Amino acid sequence: MKNVTIALDEATLRAARRIAAERSVSLNALIRDFLARLTQREAHAREARRRIADLCRQSTAEVGERNWTRDELHER
Repeated sequence: MKNVTIALDEATLRAARRIAAERSVSLNALIRDFLARLTQREAHAREARRRIADLCRQSTAEVGERNWTRDELHER
C-alpha cells in the first residue's frame, strides 16, 4: 500500500475522527473505505455508460416522421 498525505481543516478533521471512533475504525480505514467505494461506484457508472453507448450503436430502432406539433402534445 502507498501512503498519501492530505490537508484538512481542523473542523473536518475533528468530525472525521469522531465518525471513525463511532464506527470503531481508524481515520485511515475510514478514508480508505470511502475512496474504495467511490472508485468502485465510478467504475460501475463508466461501465454502464459504455454499455449504453454500445446498445445505442447496435440498435436498429428507427424514429418515424414527426407529424405533431408542440401545442398538440400539450392539449388538455
